[in-house]
Amino acid sequence: MESFFDTIRRIGYRRGPDRIVGGICGGIAAAAGISVTIVRIGMLLAFLLPFFGVAAYMVGWLLLPWQDGTIPLERILRPRENR
Repeated sequence: MESFFDTIRRIGYRRGPDRIVGGICGGIAAAAGISVTIVRIGMLLAFLLPFFGVAAYMVGWLLLPWQDGTIPLERILRPRENR
């Protein structure tokens, strides 16, 4: 499982510092080199599709690393004694 999270870190996407809720749109915009407003509009449009928008955001929230490299899903799955 450790190699899975290391692979995610190597991809280069991080939650962006320009954030409103979770920084997902800001991170995608920073990595893609486009305006965060365009990404946010695209995400809002995705929320109009049943299940897709919410599911995509939740996957992003669980897997995109914070600026310090920690991944929320990894912290959830890690045993308590290692925290």
